[in-house]
Parts: sequence; structure tokens; C-alpha cells
Amino acid sequence: MRPTNPETPTTLSAPRSAAALLASADTLPGKAVLAVGASVLVAVAAHVALPLPFTPVPIFLGDMAVLTLGVTLGPATAFSALLLYLLEGAAGLPVFAPNGPGGMLQLLGPTGGYLFAYPLVAFTTGIVARALSSRTSRFVAGAIGATLASILLFTIGTIWLGTVMHLSAGKAIALAVLPFLFGNLAKIAAAAGIYSATQRWRQQRA
Repeated sequence: MRPTNPETPTTLSAPRSAAALLASADTLPGKAVLAVGASVLVAVAAHVALPLPFTPVPIFLGDMAVLTLGVTLGPATAFSALLLYLLEGAAGLPVFAPNGPGGMLQLLGPTGGYLFAYPLVAFTTGIVARALSSRTSRFVAGAIGATLASILLFTIGTIWLGTVMHLSAGKAIALAVLPFLFGNLAKIAAAAGIYSATQRWRQQRA
């Protein structure tokens, strides 16, 4: 009987496939494919939404997907993916949270500030995390990047909502920020954890 080689093509296929995926992600076509896939991921996450009766802003996973993509794909690719996501929504594709009217009406509505902030949020998360990774742990770097990006998201979203709905600053904060703070902390921790895990995995496969 022919001896079994422990390093059969089957056992090696996963690492080789992963290495090929990482290599392709560094090319322009690979980044384009990642950007398209990432925009679809944000659309799926945006549909996991829980509307709240006292605010037009729902609890949903779209912002967590944006933070996670920022740290995992890097600033440039993540920015492109979220810009593509906005273009898809503006074209009428059902990519936004289902509690809104969709399309341009949703972009120009009370929650439009959050949506327009997405590319900047993803870029900020990615660039800060990478800048700090050499100075601290990857988890801390990812958490700081996601925190600063979340502040940017809430700031733009609150100003936009207050302007559209003609609210005072206090009322806008009560509707756009306060109900989501604790949930956002969990999303920051999740994004930081995913960043730490993926970077460790990349290092092991390098």
C-alpha cells in the first residue's frame, strides 16, 4: 500500500488558497473585487436593523460592518467600498436599512449624515489602526481607530439629523447618540478583536 503523505494536496489547499487570496488582494483587480464584496457585506449588515419608536435612527449592524472593514481592508480599499455602497444606494438598490424610504430620499433624510460619513469613518478607522499598530497592541490600535471613527460618525450624523429635523443640539444628541453609546462600545470591541485576529493570521501565513 502506498504510504500516505501527511502534507497531501488536501491538507495544504487551505493555506495555499489563503495565501493566494492575500496575494490577489494586493493587486488592483483584487482590491476592486474586495471593494464590491465589502459593499455587499455592509448592505447585508444594514438590513439587520431594529427600529426605535422615539428616533428615526435604528439599532443596526451597518456601522459595525463599516468599522470592521476599515481595520481589515485598510483605509483606501475600505473608503472605496463605502463610496461604492453609497452609489449603489443612490441608484436605488436596496442596500440601506429597511426602515427608510431607500435611494436618494434616504440619503437626504434624517439619517443621511450617517450614510455620507461611512467612507470617512472606514478610512479613519483603517489609517489610525495601522498607524498605531507598531506602537501598541493590535487590539488597542483597532479600538482607538474605531473609537475615533465612531466619534466622527456620531458627530456628522447628529449635525445632519439636527439640521434636517430643525432640532436643538441637546435634542439631536438625545436622538442620534445617547441610545446607541453602549451598543457602539460593543461594536468597537468587536472590530478591534477582528482586526487583531486577522493581523495575527496574516503574520502567521506570511
